[in-house]
Amino acid sequence: MSDDSNELSSVKFKPYTRQTISQARQWDWLPAEQREAVQVVSHVLPFRTNEYVLDQLIEWNNIPDDPIYRLVFPHRDMLPPEQYAHLRELVLVRQDKAAIDAYVRGIRLGMNPHPAGQMTHNVPTMNGEPVRGLQHKYAQTVLFFPSAGQTCHAYCTFCFRWPQFVGMDDMKFDARESTELAAYLKLHTEVTDVLITGGDPMIMNTRSLAAYLEPLLDPALVHIQNIRIGTKSVAYWPQRFVSDRDADDLLRLFERIVKAGKNLAIMGHYSHAVELRQDIAQQAVKRIVSTGATLRMQGPLIRHINEDPNSWAELWQTGTRLGAIPYYMFVERDTGPRGYFEVPLARAHEIFQAAYQQVSGLSRTVRGPSMSAFPGKIVIDGVVNIGGEKVFALQFLQARNPDWVRRPFYAKFDAEATWFDDLRPAFGQEKFFFELDASLPEVVHAPQRVIHLVQAA
Repeated sequence: MSDDSNELSSVKFKPYTRQTISQARQWDWLPAEQREAVQVVSHVLPFRTNEYVLDQLIEWNNIPDDPIYRLVFPHRDMLPPEQYAHLRELVLVRQDKAAIDAYVRGIRLGMNPHPAGQMTHNVPTMNGEPVRGLQHKYAQTVLFFPSAGQTCHAYCTFCFRWPQFVGMDDMKFDARESTELAAYLKLHTEVTDVLITGGDPMIMNTRSLAAYLEPLLDPALVHIQNIRIGTKSVAYWPQRFVSDRDADDLLRLFERIVKAGKNLAIMGHYSHAVELRQDIAQQAVKRIVSTGATLRMQGPLIRHINEDPNSWAELWQTGTRLGAIPYYMFVERDTGPRGYFEVPLARAHEIFQAAYQQVSGLSRTVRGPSMSAFPGKIVIDGVVNIGGEKVFALQFLQARNPDWVRRPFYAKFDAEATWFDDLRPAFGQEKFFFELDASLPEVVHAPQRVIHLVQAA
């Protein structure tokens, strides 16, 4: 381990927010207009970073164009000019907290805070009541939001779950304990996967995380074959797996889950190749996979941050060498400051294709560009000419109706479209096939055959 790695391993986690960022030595390096933007826009969008991100991931000679700086720090252009001007007046001149709160809430409600039916269609019920802190969109997978994991080591300015962090309690998913989760899963034997998400579950200490995970090892939940944990800590605070006080305890927890016959998948969120260039970030990957867990790499394509296909290719290749699995390139969701981050779908496909062409078959496990839209997870397979018409070739990788999965369909080519809702059916059709079949099938709770896994000697 290099001297730099030893130094990084000894760093204690210290977050910075709007109220404390001026204490960071880098704050004085920012031009006045950048400092102002942080102070104003962070009233709308959550802002939180830490010393590792500031010291190791941002190139301060390239401000404001450094990709990680744009990923973490709020920018003026994330709000329309008239909104920014009025909010600036309220924050810096009038300093009227009540007026600020009212105006900010109006802005947030106009940002589509819960896209793709998260609150209206994804929340399951049990005994006629909504189950707090759960989402169940696809038959096989349940999402669980532990209340202790509803923050992150640093916030991404594009995050589609930003309402979790800004005090919009009426739009927040959180569960205080796992009793209802276990009860719900016992009733739903079609579920094979539980995704622990947030926020970031890895913000919790190991003892708290274990309290949520170990009930899933109950023999009565043998149909739960895969436990996933969504986390950005692999990029923003890899010390969580290497040098935090309970890092070794965390790895032992991973080993217990694997030994119990579950597949533990760490869904690592990476936004740029620089996040995997650090020695300690690579150590984190190696330590995770050494437990028998898998690490899958995913992240959205974001304007200003990761439009370079070479960065994606480097990220996937480096991850593969370390034992991680490239999984998804997403299209940024239609929420938050989408006008700042969105990339036309045609351009997204070009970037994906250019990156995909650079990597070997081992890294071509990655899928994309993929949109988590209301009807399901839709991937752009290509742009083709059929019968003289230029079209997007699309298919569902996952869907509210399982019968839609892997069924090819086509949309008119639109060079300006940035989200699925912007697309229209090709070949003169008025509606896509799934719009003509809006009914969802009733899930049959057929017993699953779960093969017993032999443990290594």
